[in-house]
Amino acid sequence: MDFGIADKKALVTGAARGIGRAEAQALAAEGVALAINDIDAAAALACAEALRQCGARAVACAGDVATPEGARQVVQAALEQLGGLHILVNNAGAGGQHLGRSVQEMPIEDWDIILQTHLRSSFLCSKFALPALRASGFGRIVNTSSMNVTGGGRPGVSNYSAAKAGVIGLTRTLAKEVGAAGITVNAIAPGYVETALIAGFSPAKRAVVTGQNPLGRFCRPDEVGALVAFLCSVQAAYINGALICMDGGKRDFFWADT
Repeated sequence: MDFGIADKKALVTGAARGIGRAEAQALAAEGVALAINDIDAAAALACAEALRQCGARAVACAGDVATPEGARQVVQAALEQLGGLHILVNNAGAGGQHLGRSVQEMPIEDWDIILQTHLRSSFLCSKFALPALRASGFGRIVNTSSMNVTGGGRPGVSNYSAAKAGVIGLTRTLAKEVGAAGITVNAIAPGYVETALIAGFSPAKRAVVTGQNPLGRFCRPDEVGALVAFLCSVQAAYINGALICMDGGKRDFFWADT
């Protein structure tokens, strides 16, 4: 199917690896010109170069989109290098050492970092990209939520769950604010995706997680990319303010220290 976006230009945040990279690859396969953002400048450059070697038009726009000035500069760099903007995919995130503690034990800094990186960045990039999306006559924003919200949350990730719940609220409100301008705003809620994080799971934990999923496996990054590309397509023009779950049918969480 031709998604009708071969002449479009997109900014994908957190795109140097994992889900973000797969989203950029899926858009590039549709002929979209890409601005690759990541806080890791070398990784952003490497991803853009890899896309160019595959025939895509891609530039690197490194920067911290969780800060107002960083997000403003990244959006401006994307506009200048691509000559416009039609699509924004908000995928920037953080985790690792900032997760795994109860509300009582969580350092306030960990709460702030996760909220800023996941939720604030989505707000800031959307805010700064909207004038260009309005001017383009074709606007798509795709935000990244999580099964942590749709599955009811789990212990130790209150900051992450709160951030991803906020992304849903932002998505649904912004969709109503900009829909009349022809801009759609949607969110995806992936479950466990085969990324570097999953690669660190023990065999026992992998067995528990996949055993509780109706499809019996993890999601592949390219499957998330395909969903995002569709949401950016001309065929998806009437999908607005939606949250699309991509968790294999699982709506709750295991909790096991395996």
